[in-house]
Amino acid sequence: MKYRFQVLDIFRGLFASFVFLYHLSAFSQTAIINNGFVYNSDMFVDFFFVLSGFVIGYSYEHLASTKELGKFFKKRVLRIYPLHFVMLLAFLMMEVAKHLLANKIHVNNLHSENNLYTFISSLFLLNSFPVFHVKDVSWNIPSWSISAEMAAYFIFGWLLLAINKPKFYKMRAVAYSIILLLATFSFIYITKGIKLNYTFDYGFLRGIIGFFTGLLCLLFFLRTKEFMFKVSGVFFSVAETVALVLVCLSIYYGTLLKPVGLIYELIFFLCIYIFSFEKGFISGGMKKIKVLGKVGKYSYSIYMTHALLISLFNVLFIRILKFPPTAYSYLFILNYLLIYFVSSLTYKHIELKFYSQKRSDKRILTTAATDSYSN
Repeated sequence: MKYRFQVLDIFRGLFASFVFLYHLSAFSQTAIINNGFVYNSDMFVDFFFVLSGFVIGYSYEHLASTKELGKFFKKRVLRIYPLHFVMLLAFLMMEVAKHLLANKIHVNNLHSENNLYTFISSLFLLNSFPVFHVKDVSWNIPSWSISAEMAAYFIFGWLLLAINKPKFYKMRAVAYSIILLLATFSFIYITKGIKLNYTFDYGFLRGIIGFFTGLLCLLFFLRTKEFMFKVSGVFFSVAETVALVLVCLSIYYGTLLKPVGLIYELIFFLCIYIFSFEKGFISGGMKKIKVLGKVGKYSYSIYMTHALLISLFNVLFIRILKFPPTAYSYLFILNYLLIYFVSSLTYKHIELKFYSQKRSDKRILTTAATDSYSN
């Protein structure tokens, strides 16, 4: 019977919300948002990559035929692409409106990277690859990570098909490690460093590194779970506290740690492993708060819609109604509620429309940088 990682789902929603604050910080002037923790919350994207490898590997560990591989790719595309496509069209309409209204309203970044070349790269999810000589993220900014996810899915699917044979199956750890090392060394060689915060230029390698770190985390979980489930809740309460403090410190001191960004893979590995057992008091408390479950459920929509809604919100309150940027000390709550409401609609009317939830299959697909959990 498959296990549902509810707490990890909640974390995904919470961290997607901090990515919203990270992007909002460019428009605000308030200590609530403009601080070290929020400024470095872009690194939570790497948490999504590691978590994605963990749960995708868990859901599809027995993929062993070309037919199953085809179904896997189809499900992943249907899970990712519809909302991405809708948001890309929404940004296209906003770009047209920006140029039409430029003489009446002050418009930020009128001459940005939103052009035909970047539209094509986004349309075909190539926007985490260095193509068309793109010089920055464009259109729906968070979508570069969806491109990186697809690159990781492609490698994972074909690799699993190759090794899911009786004599190779036990070599998964070796195979995953080889891919992780190849991606890491390629990343270091190309970028001349070990910082991770690359997006449009080499984000696909960043995604592969995180995803295969998550796969190794999954294998460690599977091999130790029988023993660890016997360990007392007191141990896990302490371990959860330490893991969460470690994550928070690594984000807060991101200015120091980003140059050695690969360390985040290890920190997120530890956090996901500890909280996957859901035995500590932090896990227990989080599962009791229903709204956190909803935030986890809507996390992919929150992640994909927030950039557009930040822009529209800023035009209304700052450009038209003339609120000062300091007003974001409280306006961020209203902005987030708008994002939450819209995300509940996009989850229901876009995300759920493109995949089936068959009770006989007992498989529940959820997403945040597009992960899947099984029940």
